[in-house]
Amino acid sequence: MSRRRVVITGLGPVSAHGLGIEPLWLALCEGRSALAPIRAFDARGFSAASGGELPATYDVKDLVPKSYRKATKVMARDIEIAVGGALTAVKDAGLSTRGTDADHPPTIAPDRVGCHIGAGLIAADLDELTAALATSTFSATSGSTSGSGGQAEGKFDPGHWGQQGMQELTPLWLLKYLPNMLACHVTIIHDCQGPSNTITCNEASSGLSLAESQRVIERGAADVCLSGGADSKINLMGYLRQELAGRLANCTIDEDATKKVKPFDPSSSGTLVGEGGGILVLEAEDTAKARGARIHALLAGTGASQSWCEDTVGLVPDASGESLADAIEAALRDAGLKPSDIDAIIPYGCGVPALDALEANALTRVFAGEINTKPIIALAPFIGATVAGFGTIAVAVAVKCITEQRLPARLNSTNTGSLMASAAPSQPHALRNILVCTPSLGGQNSAAVISRAST
Repeated sequence: MSRRRVVITGLGPVSAHGLGIEPLWLALCEGRSALAPIRAFDARGFSAASGGELPATYDVKDLVPKSYRKATKVMARDIEIAVGGALTAVKDAGLSTRGTDADHPPTIAPDRVGCHIGAGLIAADLDELTAALATSTFSATSGSTSGSGGQAEGKFDPGHWGQQGMQELTPLWLLKYLPNMLACHVTIIHDCQGPSNTITCNEASSGLSLAESQRVIERGAADVCLSGGADSKINLMGYLRQELAGRLANCTIDEDATKKVKPFDPSSSGTLVGEGGGILVLEAEDTAKARGARIHALLAGTGASQSWCEDTVGLVPDASGESLADAIEAALRDAGLKPSDIDAIIPYGCGVPALDALEANALTRVFAGEINTKPIIALAPFIGATVAGFGTIAVAVAVKCITEQRLPARLNSTNTGSLMASAAPSQPHALRNILVCTPSLGGQNSAAVISRAST
């Protein structure tokens, strides 16, 4: 059966190198990492004191209509990333929306524009939260150092918190931290009235969102979708979770962070976290051609699967890589391609030994003896592990690789076994089809094949 082909017409990645694909692509080709000491808080008490933060110049107020600036007060960092990525992608696609020009008719009818955005577990701002929690310590509620229960001074009183302490939070506080608020703000700004959804599956979130947009367009429920994901762990609570999960590399404030992340190298001590993600414009090929749009590439196929997890949450991954291989094979079938048709691979490749081993095993299952001929593109040494935002950035990079017919540089790794993942400079390379894939904390897997657009 024939189906609508889905193409990529707009790129809106957001990373530690800045807004849009050009600054990221330049850094990838130059072999220039953005990993550096964290500015947002004092991280010296953690295993790693460095990560991939957005440039200090990134300001969401510059990326929304003037009439919407008041709403930025209830945007967590993750939401800010999605909003900036959406504007960049919409402009790159040559679309007119309410968010780009409210006085100009939209290029695509709003009820034909969908939105699917992956999100992570958004961490609350500690300054906001602790200011309210402090009012519910025993000394604050009773005015004494002990009470009927013999509580010591400073002990948290959950009863008072439930009755009064949480009233110290702004009434709109929760709207900053709900994962669906990424899609909420993007759909309001750009008047997307078509199918919308939020997927929260950790590192697989962006890839699964792109797959959902693909299906929505294929079945004719929308002509265009703003799709992707965003995440920021550069905050105390999010960072602590990465520490407790044992994922952070050993990197003191005085060490060179640009040398620390070593994908698929057994000597790696872990990863460094990066904030980022963004939005892509996915569009039906017939719609794109009808409006004369520039087509960057084809979203040829997607696949997904669920891994068995020893600990039920995915902290201990399925080392065999069987389920991730299932997702990759599903994406290949969806694209009508064989493993030999893939010219390069962008895995998560974050430098956490257990995750890297899982991915290496999965890729070997799929590509067998050909795996040592497939160049690996590793992004984490340049921008950190971007978790729920990974898929968007990886697909944007895959598109750029195909349009430029060039592989980015690889950093740091020296011993990568059968994988072509050791450090190397950027170089020209014939590229028709690129695989993007990732496992995730929780066991979900996503895979996508990006292909050169037909001329």
